[in-house]
Amino acid sequence: MRIQSWFSRVLLLATALLVLAGVPAIAQVDTGTIIGTVIDQSGGVLPGATVTLTHEGQGFALTGVTRADGTYIFTPIRTGTYTVEVEFPGFRKGARRGINVSIQQQASADFSLQAGGVAEDVVVTADAPLLETSTGATGQTLPSSTIENLPINGRDYTVLARLTTGVVPPQPGARAPLMFSANGVRPAQNNYLLDGIDNNTSNVDFLSGVAYIVKPPVDAVDQIKILTSSFSAEYGRAGGAVLNTTLKSGSNQLHGSVWEFHRNDKFNANDFFANRAGLKKGAYLSNQYGFTAGGPFVGSKTFWFADYEGSLIGQARTWVRTVIGSTCPTWSSRVVAGSNTVPRGNVRPRTSAPTVPLCSEIRSEKSVKPLSRWIDVGTVLTHVRAWPIKLPS
Repeated sequence: MRIQSWFSRVLLLATALLVLAGVPAIAQVDTGTIIGTVIDQSGGVLPGATVTLTHEGQGFALTGVTRADGTYIFTPIRTGTYTVEVEFPGFRKGARRGINVSIQQQASADFSLQAGGVAEDVVVTADAPLLETSTGATGQTLPSSTIENLPINGRDYTVLARLTTGVVPPQPGARAPLMFSANGVRPAQNNYLLDGIDNNTSNVDFLSGVAYIVKPPVDAVDQIKILTSSFSAEYGRAGGAVLNTTLKSGSNQLHGSVWEFHRNDKFNANDFFANRAGLKKGAYLSNQYGFTAGGPFVGSKTFWFADYEGSLIGQARTWVRTVIGSTCPTWSSRVVAGSNTVPRGNVRPRTSAPTVPLCSEIRSEKSVKPLSRWIDVGTVLTHVRAWPIKLPS
């Protein structure tokens, strides 16, 4: 009886997994859609027409037929550039190339077939729509060309959100300078997504000034979509903006890039207080380097993509402290004799000890940021990603 009960449970679990695997996910926040209608020259719909969708970079194809009203839909599909071909007996073959699908975009490709032989083709190059009418969400989509060519201090792609209307840096004095505020909402209320996965920290990292967990290299980012208002409920969580990011994937051809960004203190000015105290300019040395590479793995069905980024930063800090005395004492002798308080500024001590002039001591020390490494691996279906590894300095 126990064996029969155990077998029944395993069979029930397997059945549930098969059912769940056959149900498409409702929220596809990192993909897009292509829809359209197929008609003849008189305006009549053509049901049953064969529609083929081909990814121009990876070469994989999807096939479907038009419905009774002549419409078709391909969803969800990953971002990229596509070609749509339509065939129907007694009509020329129609094709539209260069249809760009961005994150959560609903691209439209309508066809008006002309009578003629099937061997004759009518090819149209798609143009980007000036206005997206399928959704009321406001925001902006940044392609990889824009992301790679814009200068970014520190190579943090999230600062590009400030190019969107209604997005500004955080309030002055904020402990998270790399974050942003959308439509006046606090920076901590933004939502960060990476390939459709939650990329938010439970607590804001005030040390580095960020609110996300994973930061891929700029050259590995395919698209960024910033939504500031009126976006659908599938995103959830965000009271502010949504920063939706997708990563690159391999294609039928081998592609890659190598970079190295070097900065030093040669053109830096000396700190005002250090200059006043006669200290030399502190040393600064920064090197950010890495590579990306991607291509086919097995034929044209599976692809790979990998990226790496390292960062080495050595920077001197100038410390300024104000103490009591005619000469600058050590930290242990800061307390005024007979008092258990340390005066600040021109505040008179609570004891009867006479006030003495203020003086400043300036010291410089060098700090080195440990090496930070990224290792990313991806295929057509999913991305397998390693967390950032902090190596000892």
